[in-house]
Amino acid sequence: MPSALKYRAEPWLQSPLRTAVGEIELAGLLRNVTGLDPANMRILRRFTLVLMVEGRGYYQDARGTKLEWAAGDVVLVFPEIAHAYGPLPGTEWAQIYFVFDGPQFQLWRAQGLLAPERPVLRLGSPDYWRRRLHDVVKGESQHSPGASLRSVGRFLQVLAQMVATDADKSSQSGREAWLERSLQLLGDRTSEGWPSPQAVARQVGFNYENFRKRFVQQTGESPGRYQKRRRLDWACAAIYHGEHSFKQVAEELGFCDVFHFSKAFKQHIGQTPSEYRRRARG
Repeated sequence: MPSALKYRAEPWLQSPLRTAVGEIELAGLLRNVTGLDPANMRILRRFTLVLMVEGRGYYQDARGTKLEWAAGDVVLVFPEIAHAYGPLPGTEWAQIYFVFDGPQFQLWRAQGLLAPERPVLRLGSPDYWRRRLHDVVKGESQHSPGASLRSVGRFLQVLAQMVATDADKSSQSGREAWLERSLQLLGDRTSEGWPSPQAVARQVGFNYENFRKRFVQQTGESPGRYQKRRRLDWACAAIYHGEHSFKQVAEELGFCDVFHFSKAFKQHIGQTPSEYRRRARG
């Protein structure tokens, strides 16, 4: 580390915050730490979240991942996976870190919400996320059971928003504008009903056959099938709220009668509308 770059540590916790759903062992801010050597990777026993506030850096792990990351990016370090990260040569570096573990975080990993295949989250807005993470532990110095639970709950919320933000950015960067617009038009019911896939194709500037082919290539399903799923999702909400009869729901979704609506509903949901209503209402 060049001598001109001054090291500074600012711990945010005096002792771990422990709850039944998970715990935060360490948290704080580090400036101009020495990077880890990729030839001598480190293995941790807990999860670690690192938000880069300033600078540019590298990340490598034993799974073969090699990435650069910048201010506003987050690295998720997973237990038992050898890894290395640090600043690029000659750059200023400031990071916020959280060391954590517990049943809820392990569940998220098992379900793929936290995935070793995606160790870097591209978020942007480093000042915003810095404030959000600082608010997780701010004002909870007493470490009472209630205070610890509130802090862990806030951390789970921030972590979920980080994962969702990265997913949204990845989705948008991989999709063209016509597809984003098509998904919106096909999935939203207007005062005039549901637009046909053919009408949507015209609105985004394609003839229908070309539109259908490109839609299937991008999403893995036809425009009609996608819209049918969205219509039936809307039907679930309508049945749950109980403001519509099955006949009204069938008419608003464009089915010719209740029989065809019920058949499509069971194929998609796995229950008849009547069964779904009974379960939804307890």
